[in-house]
Amino acid sequence: MIRTHPNDPPLTGAEAARVAWLTARMCKRAVAGEDVDQHDLQRKLDRILDGARKRAEKAAAAAGK
Repeated sequence: MIRTHPNDPPLTGAEAARVAWLTARMCKRAVAGEDVDQHDLQRKLDRILDGARKRAEKAAAAAGK
């Protein structure tokens, strides 16, 4: 598991690669200007983090039993 930020859940290798890819795309769009819409990429990133968060909560609940 890969830990990106203390407040974020641990990510699998595939999730970390997708986050890196989305971040690179967001940076590329940011170079185009401040008025470029990035909401679609941000939603994808949020979905990845939400899935990782749910998986971490499920694993913690299973470990606590």
